[in-house]
Amino acid sequence: MADDTIAKRPLGASGLQATAIGLGCMSLSGTYGTSDDDESIKLIHAALDNGITLLDTSDAYGAGHNETLVGKALAGRRDGVVLATKFGNLGGRGGKFADGRPEYVTASCDASLKRLGVETIDLYYQHRVDPVVPIEDTVGAMARLVEQGKVRTLGLSEARPDTIRRAHKVHRIAAVQNEFSLLYRIEAEETRATTRELGIAFVAYSPLGRGLMTAQTDDPATMSDGDTRRRHPRFAGDNVARNLALVHKLDAIASEKKCTTGQLALAWLLAQGDDLIAIPGTKRKARLVENLGALSVHLTEDDLARIAEAIPAGAAAGTRYPEPQMQSLYL
Repeated sequence: MADDTIAKRPLGASGLQATAIGLGCMSLSGTYGTSDDDESIKLIHAALDNGITLLDTSDAYGAGHNETLVGKALAGRRDGVVLATKFGNLGGRGGKFADGRPEYVTASCDASLKRLGVETIDLYYQHRVDPVVPIEDTVGAMARLVEQGKVRTLGLSEARPDTIRRAHKVHRIAAVQNEFSLLYRIEAEETRATTRELGIAFVAYSPLGRGLMTAQTDDPATMSDGDTRRRHPRFAGDNVARNLALVHKLDAIASEKKCTTGQLALAWLLAQGDDLIAIPGTKRKARLVENLGALSVHLTEDDLARIAEAIPAGAAAGTRYPEPQMQSLYL
């Protein structure tokens, strides 16, 4: 697939554009079981070779390993890449899930720049909103990074509409990254009403429901011990079977469209508007190429309605994260 075959979409009013499908790099640092750095670098290169321009990482993925890995993959290939990373997701360390203190913002950015081996981060997200630090203080510190040339534009992740509005008053927000798929879309659709109004791009993470939307998810009992999906409520007990039953309702439509169920789910998501960018993750080149195939799936208004009706909003079984982590979402 040549570079110019992937349509680009604006990252808000920042002047930056990224391909409609980017690459979420989290799974390359052990999140879904073991990974191999050499193979991961080959995968990132394959993404770039196939025209993808957006790479998404975080200092939380592999405790910095992911940023180092992405930095190695980008050596000599930085031009034309929109490099996005995040800070402030503590994951429960020390009893905290987020840190939005201005001094932490500055220190985190400097550390990320060093690991990535770059002078400027294109899109810098607050990964989780800190409930005890005013968003105005956090974004004020992020804005200073823009003034210093360390960051080109700003984003928020798992932020609710009111938080987005407050942040946007301090400094223009280019993108908001929240979970969005056919299975989990109520909060995302609520948020998009605000991001569209403010001219902010919406970046959908887990657009395939952590693999559920491919209709090929294994029994959690067969997943490796290091696969974090074993702890996700959507994969627990009877939930995984109930969720897969929902996904299989799309099989007939996918067959009509001569695509896979995963491609259909991605195509539905991308058809929600040009303000939306999806960042599916994978460790396999074949899955990467399959995901890009969603760009060639044409859906009519009737198709979109049938797909949405097959999996009604709120029908998925199980919360988006284990209960302790739910308190850090959508703040």
